[in-house]
Amino acid sequence: MRELSLREPGKVSMYVCGPTVYDVPHIGHGRFSLIWDVLRRYLEWSGYDVHYVSNITDIEDKIIRRSIKTGVPTDEIVRTYEKAWWDAMDRLDVRHPDDEPHATAYVEKMVDYIAGLVDAGKAYETSEGVYFDTAELEGYGLLARQPLDSLRTGAGDRTVVGEEEKKSPLDFVLWKKAKPGEPEWPSPWGAGRPGWHIECTVMSLDLLGDGFDLHGGGNDLAFPHHENERAQALGAGHAFARHWVHSGMVTDAGGEKMSKSVGNFVNLTDLLEQVDGRAYRLLVLQSHYRGPMQVTDATVERAVSTLSGLDAFGRRFAEISPSKALPEAVGKFVDFMDDDFNTPPAMALIFDLVREANKAADADDRVVDGHSQAATALALLEVLGLELRTNEVRLSRLITESAGGSDAVTGVVSHHTDTVLVRTAGISEEMFQLASARELARTAKDWAEADRLRDQLSDLGWLIEDTPDGPVLRLR
Repeated sequence: MRELSLREPGKVSMYVCGPTVYDVPHIGHGRFSLIWDVLRRYLEWSGYDVHYVSNITDIEDKIIRRSIKTGVPTDEIVRTYEKAWWDAMDRLDVRHPDDEPHATAYVEKMVDYIAGLVDAGKAYETSEGVYFDTAELEGYGLLARQPLDSLRTGAGDRTVVGEEEKKSPLDFVLWKKAKPGEPEWPSPWGAGRPGWHIECTVMSLDLLGDGFDLHGGGNDLAFPHHENERAQALGAGHAFARHWVHSGMVTDAGGEKMSKSVGNFVNLTDLLEQVDGRAYRLLVLQSHYRGPMQVTDATVERAVSTLSGLDAFGRRFAEISPSKALPEAVGKFVDFMDDDFNTPPAMALIFDLVREANKAADADDRVVDGHSQAATALALLEVLGLELRTNEVRLSRLITESAGGSDAVTGVVSHHTDTVLVRTAGISEEMFQLASARELARTAKDWAEADRLRDQLSDLGWLIEDTPDGPVLRLR
């Protein structure tokens, strides 16, 4: 761990590797997005001016392979899955970056940058593309934390098709010459497209400048991706990131990293259809960012239950002003967060404050306005981006044996052969009909229609959460 040393006092320039938009986001994407969102919020709360950049990789081998497999054009794949990405981020309440550069918008600058590396003797052309010559960069492999000889041995031989002309197994591609039917751009080495690593180097330096403060991403990116980014920057004479921050992986019940290759992949979109995004934020906050985080039915259920208790706390103390927070408790919170962004004890502190506030209110058999423990907990939860819901409408789901409905409890019902929703006070007829139509679509497994209706509700200012007892509508 290193003390945060800034390029410019009071300002933090921050770059985080974003998604390659060829599929729906997985839960690991959700974790690292929440980590950087919380870090950004905490830095801003601490008084720093934060410039946060995160890219969109919209041209890459995975996108092309999916296009070939499905017959869908690459630009349509990108539109579909970039929308899925931002939909998931919005449901997690992850704030959008200040800049969201797309790789395809930077290809011309990437070509110029690669040409500079070739002219400087740091890169060379082959019949297949242009490669970075790692032997020409002193200290290559720093982020891998392994000797160069060890990395070279682990990289294997040059038997990969199209890479026979590489000088070293460690050399990596900067420019790929086009194959028939692939997207392409002009370059001095023939039509083609940029390699993955060059994208982040060029975009981060363009938007944040030399020696920007912080570069983040999952720890699986440290080598080779981040090391290659660094190599490209230093090879062209640029100072690169002053600090590197890498988050841990998401694991299953057996401790196995979540991934498609081992068959335990759970996508974020499906998770957020079943669980309030705030519960996933809570789960992330209760794990140290550098360590593994286990996501199972049990851990998610605990987070959902804990969130329910926090929402009840929020409703109980809804009139308390967070401005009346206890300075000593806030100081402890800051100490935890400044110690390598240590959110688990910070959350434990908040839970202690919640228990103390509830205990005091129970003893008085009333809620005391200005109660300091409650004010402190509410203020700190706000810092972490965990918004408690005190304004919600719950629609009950009733199981029936046949179609048909009637007035029930508080009013009109929407029905089909298996279930009905009960309209409660606080929701208009229009909102109720949209929620009911969405419930019917979900029952029929018409997920596209259910998503469309959810988006329509969102446009009208309502967020919807699906629970075992029925949908919950909340004002945004």
